[in-house]
Amino acid sequence: MGAKNLHLEHLEDEIINQGIDGGRGAINFLQGLRDMLKGNASSGVKMTVKWDGAPALFCGKHPETGQFFVAKKSLFNKTGPMFYTSEQEIKDASELSGQLQEKFLTSFKHLSKLSWNTIMQGDLMYTNDKKMQKIDGESFVTFQPNTILYAVQTESELGKKIAKSKMGIVFHTTYSGSTIEDLGASFGADISKLGNSSDVWMDDATYKDVSGKGSMTAKETLALTQELSKTGKAFHGIKKNDLKKFQELQSTIASKGAGASYKTYCNSLIRGGSFKPSYDGYMKHFENYWRDKVVGKVKTEKTKEIKREIGEQIYNEMRSLKKFITNLTAFMGHLVVAKQMVIDVLNRVKSIGTFKKTANGFEVVNQEGYVAIDKTGSAVKLVDRMEFAFNNFTAQKNWDK
Repeated sequence: MGAKNLHLEHLEDEIINQGIDGGRGAINFLQGLRDMLKGNASSGVKMTVKWDGAPALFCGKHPETGQFFVAKKSLFNKTGPMFYTSEQEIKDASELSGQLQEKFLTSFKHLSKLSWNTIMQGDLMYTNDKKMQKIDGESFVTFQPNTILYAVQTESELGKKIAKSKMGIVFHTTYSGSTIEDLGASFGADISKLGNSSDVWMDDATYKDVSGKGSMTAKETLALTQELSKTGKAFHGIKKNDLKKFQELQSTIASKGAGASYKTYCNSLIRGGSFKPSYDGYMKHFENYWRDKVVGKVKTEKTKEIKREIGEQIYNEMRSLKKFITNLTAFMGHLVVAKQMVIDVLNRVKSIGTFKKTANGFEVVNQEGYVAIDKTGSAVKLVDRMEFAFNNFTAQKNWDK
């Protein structure tokens, strides 16, 4: 049983988040996925699809009162859980208005028809906002909860089921505990015990290869194994003490100028469409951000000087870690290449079409990503961050008018 599933980390960030164990775990995840995709049933890694739904919705049987409820992430507020056990409570909630209120009212009305003995978290896919659309001359039922537009052929069994339903949701996490405060998350959701309602289209997020296309060829397996070997070689060049010192420096940066952090540098590369981190690139990013945003934003010369001195001290300490940072960037670069090889195989399997809406029509895109879960219950995201970030910044959202 894990912590509350409010945020999953990217695979390549685990070495910064969890140190040496995180780096080793990232390699183990990809090795397990390689084994799974070449048909080894004992790989020890499960896979779920990361749907691009919104909002995140929690629902189920309250552990203390037994009442059915729906909730946002505010279910886990430190100041006290916030949830709704009736349509009237939803109507009275000031934090729910407009389209969000409609979505929660619809969800409460129809999800309460199912048989609940647990609590689940899912991504809401649609309520009253699904549409019938033609794409390349074909008729589809479509829904676009966030960036990605999902499309199912109208005449297919799945299309008929979705068209008839009043709402759609994909469940991915199950919670258990004696109180809301004590709830712990386990990845995966067994929806078979919830029963059925024609008003609710639901799915779990389990990766399903119904086409037989989601297996690695011998050539693909060899290429991934070679890339993982390069990843392992770079990993062995990372010294534990240097990594600990780097983590401490990053913690200091986060408290004094978060935009100068290594993670922010990596995110800026992703936004720019090319993930090739380097020692020189990060040092330049740190220097520019500290000068312009940390020192440049304060008013008095005395404070500016204090900020400059802190920045110079951090900069010099990172210069002493040049070899380490060079190895770290190499490790992360190889890891991302290996991760993308896995994602490319997974993306060959799709039961529902995924598109990006553009000014000129529709462009085929991949799923948002996947979640890998090992036998201990640990989970990480596998996302093609450059494609999804680009789509997120350029797609016409369903609320764009």
